[in-house]
Amino acid sequence: MGNIFKDKVIWIIGASSGIGEALVYDLNRRGSRLVISSRRINELERVKNSAPYPENIHILTLDLLDFSLFREKTEQAFSIYTRVDHVFLNGGTSSRGFVADIKFEVQQRLMNLNYLSYVGLTGEILPFFKKQGNGTFIVTSSVMGKVGTPNRSAYSASKHALHGFFDCLRAEVAQDNIRVILLTPGHISTNISLHTLMPDGSPKMERNRLHENGLSAGKAAYQIIKAVERNKKEAYIGRKFTSEHLALFLFRFFPNLFHAIIRKIKTE
Repeated sequence: MGNIFKDKVIWIIGASSGIGEALVYDLNRRGSRLVISSRRINELERVKNSAPYPENIHILTLDLLDFSLFREKTEQAFSIYTRVDHVFLNGGTSSRGFVADIKFEVQQRLMNLNYLSYVGLTGEILPFFKKQGNGTFIVTSSVMGKVGTPNRSAYSASKHALHGFFDCLRAEVAQDNIRVILLTPGHISTNISLHTLMPDGSPKMERNRLHENGLSAGKAAYQIIKAVERNKKEAYIGRKFTSEHLALFLFRFFPNLFHAIIRKIKTE
């Protein structure tokens, strides 16, 4: 398969760290023209200057919790190179907390950041995709968007919501030559655990052993790019034959066994 990303215009949201940062480097090497977004302009500048071809990268700051600016930011993104071929919806955070303990405000923040921000941006992007006659939404969900475990209700709910919304969107826009690809990463070695919200809303500020030992962000980006090349509808991203990979298998084929096991596990 040839390089389908050469000269394509790609908007990467959540590009200042982790998987998003790794996607910037990989797609930049493949000859894509990139628009990269996050809240932190200093980190975006670091990522741009660390890329092999920084002249092909444009910075556009974006706060996923400032819904009022989504239309303006989308118009700016599509005006830079006059089009956008692929959008990576990749920003967000995680949480810990049992349902009995976690504050409602934390549940609400996770839904706003991980779900409603994607919905709002999609609503602004969609008319541009329809006008240009094509486009791809590549959406970072999680294994937790397919299964649920103790201590993860806010995060899991926000990711489950993504699957419902984008599965519906995929069916609605197929005739418009618009694709939707849902990614379900397992444990990826990023800093997400440092920013994980605790039941009271404070950041965890502690590294998670499972993430530390997870697939590298660079390898995750490579798997994601392969999923886009193969026009997957949904793709697991991570190491094979791990606990999260097994959880997806058990949930699909042996749900009773899955539920018997999951209530006994201890989560970090």
